[in-house]
Parts: sequence; structure tokens; C-alpha cells
Amino acid sequence: MSRTIIKVENLSKSYLVGHESVGRGRDTALRDVIAREARNFARKAADVLRGRQIVEGDEVEEFWALKNVSFQVEEGEVLGIIGRNGAGKSTLLKVLSRIVEPSQGRVLLRGRVASLLEVGTGFHGDLTGRENIFLNGAILGMCKADIMRKFDEIVTFAGVERFLDVPVKRYSSGMYVRLAFSVAAHLECDVLIVDEVLAVGDYEFQKKCFGKMHDVVSNEGRTVLLVSHNLAAINEMAHRALLLDSGNVVVDGSVPVAVSTYLSKGTTESIYVRPAEKFCRTPHVRRIEVMTSDANGVHRFGEPLHVKFWIRHDEPISKACFSFNIMNHSFQNVVHAWALYPECSFGRDVGESVLTCRFPSLRLHVGRFHLRTHLTEPPGGEIYERLEGVCVFEVVRTDSRLWGWHPEQCAYHEQWSWNVETPMDSRQPEFVTD
Repeated sequence: MSRTIIKVENLSKSYLVGHESVGRGRDTALRDVIAREARNFARKAADVLRGRQIVEGDEVEEFWALKNVSFQVEEGEVLGIIGRNGAGKSTLLKVLSRIVEPSQGRVLLRGRVASLLEVGTGFHGDLTGRENIFLNGAILGMCKADIMRKFDEIVTFAGVERFLDVPVKRYSSGMYVRLAFSVAAHLECDVLIVDEVLAVGDYEFQKKCFGKMHDVVSNEGRTVLLVSHNLAAINEMAHRALLLDSGNVVVDGSVPVAVSTYLSKGTTESIYVRPAEKFCRTPHVRRIEVMTSDANGVHRFGEPLHVKFWIRHDEPISKACFSFNIMNHSFQNVVHAWALYPECSFGRDVGESVLTCRFPSLRLHVGRFHLRTHLTEPPGGEIYERLEGVCVFEVVRTDSRLWGWHPEQCAYHEQWSWNVETPMDSRQPEFVTD
């Protein structure tokens, strides 16, 4: 039975941030300057007496980087920590690594902790690669006997055998970080804390980094806390995920739920509804819904995707062609699906038609996408309506299936099928606008 190796209870960390008062530097009376400086001196003197941090500035604000964070990690578990910049991820890791002291709460750690927060910290440019291995290993807590025992393994992993006796200031940036990661990755510890260091070096070395992390987790049974903006790495390696936002824990649970919630924050709704408007005599798209893998507008690679369109036609349409494009973040067309008359006929009666396009297994490149729609009279006839940039949704990878092969531009056609419905209540000539 696994035991709890990390336990965090109501952890909070605050910082004092100084601000200059509005209007400082302008023409002010001498008495105002003296009064302001006297207040600053009195505040700083009080901070010294209380043992608090002295902060420059006329006004001091208390900023909470972490607020009432609680969670626990079992032995051998990989916890992924995600969140936007400034969410408190690095502050949390620094508290767990005993670099900074918490303002409130407590942390219980069992075993030896090793931190890979900033790769290369402790390297000296004038020392050779060989000397820096011993220096950096000692800084990270390894004894000389352990470094000598693992020396050949560290050098082979970094791939710098020919340059061991060259000062590291002459290394390329890639060689520098490869050697630094190699030293840190061969630490013997119970808890490994990793902060955005799996993206060092070239592609081949990144694969070696992931392989080493898998070996640490699978074969050595270590507990790992992994912070990364690479959601594919989190999906692949983490057993559980912690989502932070403004210093608070938003999600503590499964990786797909945490990733979905993270991606959905700040995105446009995956539903388009036409704003209220006057009666229109030409057909138009009234509503669009992208039904993705979950309610947050996040689609999982390879799973079915449904796109539903409500098209309002105030008078019968003799011929019509409806199509839409799925566009990537660079506004490039990656999928083009169309419904041609008469194979997919709609609009013969006054009212509303509902067109549903179903993709049984949509394999889109990981990223953000949106729709562009076309409602026209074929061939090359009147353009009834065209919508741009609607229904934004995200595509994520949650398993080991390949996704990187998908082209950036529309070079092949996905499988899709159309279904057309005419709701009974839409056959009436009267409409109620949204």
C-alpha cells in the first residue's frame, strides 16, 4: 500500500509589492515631499523592528501568490501542475523545495527532495565540463563518491565526451543545458521536482529527457512533481493534475479534466448565436454549435466531432450549397466539408433547417481552431451569408496515438456525413429572433 509522501495543508505565500504614488515626480510642495518621506521612513523602521521585508515605494500592496493550497501526493505518483503565467506554480515549487518560506500553512515531506527548477544554476563559465559536473553535483546534494560512480553515465547522456576539458563558456547554449540537465537527472532522491526543463536541447535530446523521466517513474518508483506548459507531456506522464489559477487550486483530479478546464478559460464559446436583428428576407445562419468531447469546447484527438447549424430561410430556396471550413490559429484551412444540392437538400419550405455534420474520428493537429461558414447559391451564384472566426474550440491529445503527422493545410479530406432536419415548429412563417 502506497503512503503519502507530500502533504500540503492550507499553504499560503504573500509578498509585499511597492508602488510609487500617482503624481510623484511632478511639481509638488516641499512640505508634501517631507511628509511622504517621513511616512516611508516610519513604515520601513516598523518593518525592521517586526522583521519584515523592506519594500521600496510610497504605497505597499500585499500580493498573495498562493492562497489556501491543499493537496497530497502518494509515493510513486506523478503530479502534473499546470496554469497560466503568474498562477503560482513556481512559487509552490520553491516552497516545496525549501527555497522560500510559506506565510501560512504547512508542508510535510518524507524523503530526500531534488529540484530541477533552473537548469544550469551553479555552473561556472571558466571551469571545464568535467569540473562543473563535480561542482554542480555537489550543489545539488551529491557526494563525491556518487558523482564519480555516475560520471560516465552523466557524460554519455549529455553527449559532450569530446568537450569535457573545454570551459563551458565556450559551449553552445544547447550543450550547456544538456550537461546541466544530465547532472540533475542523475540525482538519487525520493521526490523529484521538475519545472519546465524537459524542453532543453534538440529533438533527439528531448526524447532522451522523456525517456529518462519515464525510467525515473516506472523503474525507480520516485515521486515526481512536473510543471510544464507542454500539455502533451502532462497528458503522457502525469497520473493526476493540479490546476492553479491566481494562487488557488481550481482542479485537483484527472488530467483530462484539468487540461480541459485550463484550455477553456478565456476562450470563446463553442456556440455561435446570431444577435437580435430585424426580419430578414434572405437565408442566414441563425445558430451554430460545435459539440466537442466535453462541455468546455475541448476536443480530444481521434474522437467524434459534431457540428450543428441552424439555417433560417424566410422563403423557399430552390438551390443551395452550404459548406464550412475548420481553420487553424494561422487562419489556414485544414478541413473543408460541404453539403451540395440535391444530395443534401434543405430549405424547400419556409422555416428553419438544422444541418448536422458528423466526423466519426477527426484527427486534427493539437491546437486551437475555429469555423468559417458559406451559404451560397451554386454554381457561383448569390452568396447568402459568410461567417468568419466563430465557434472556437481546442484539440488536445490524451493518449499515445500519433497526431503530429496531420498537415498544416488541407491536404486530405476527413470522413464526414450530413443529416438534415426540419423542426416542426420552424415551418411557421413567423419567427422570433434571438
